[in-house]
Amino acid sequence: MQHILIIEDEKAIAELERDYLEINGFTSDIATTGEEGLHLAKTQTYHLILLDLMLPGIDGFALCERLREVMDIPILMVTAKKEDIDKIRGFNRGADDYIVKPFNPNELVARVKAHISRYNRLTNKQEVMTNLLQIKNMRIDSSARRVYIDKEEKILTAKEYDLLYFLATNPNIVFTKEYLFEKIWGYDAIGDNTTVTVHIRKIREKIERDPSVPQFIETIWGVGYRFQK
Repeated sequence: MQHILIIEDEKAIAELERDYLEINGFTSDIATTGEEGLHLAKTQTYHLILLDLMLPGIDGFALCERLREVMDIPILMVTAKKEDIDKIRGFNRGADDYIVKPFNPNELVARVKAHISRYNRLTNKQEVMTNLLQIKNMRIDSSARRVYIDKEEKILTAKEYDLLYFLATNPNIVFTKEYLFEKIWGYDAIGDNTTVTVHIRKIREKIERDPSVPQFIETIWGVGYRFQK
């Protein structure tokens, strides 16, 4: 099921969007501030974002730009601003579409479906073209679950590969140990956050020239880890 993030501070509009999306088979989360929306976008998986421009805190323009730094899913701006200059600003910040309030909810759903369908077609084509992820001197073959450093294959365990692949495909985002443990091992797994630390150390020993000065997986002290792309 496709998951939508609604970032909208007007409760009635957010609930209207949510209701029509759910009627049409989508699930959705609602964030009422830019900060909350940014946090959800970085920690959850979404297929599209509906973004209001007039938000408390981080406004929609700035938020769109920050979202584009870490993801490429469709972003649809929903706003009462009708001026062309605002639309141009939105597109320049990375928006894919611009919907003016008041809007027809059925049109909103139709645009959501169209953008998700287009995004899926494009990404599927890219996946057919290549399953290889090249980062510096590391190459990850996702179809074969193999990792190469300077053309030399490095043998990783299943969980080491899963952890490395997740971090490599979500670069420049800081993930806590707690989040990584739940993401890779699951909520019901036996173990604790030290499991993540041990696996990161083993991965570094296999892929880094100098594990004490890592070039790929960076430790953010007191928080977690970030993959440097």
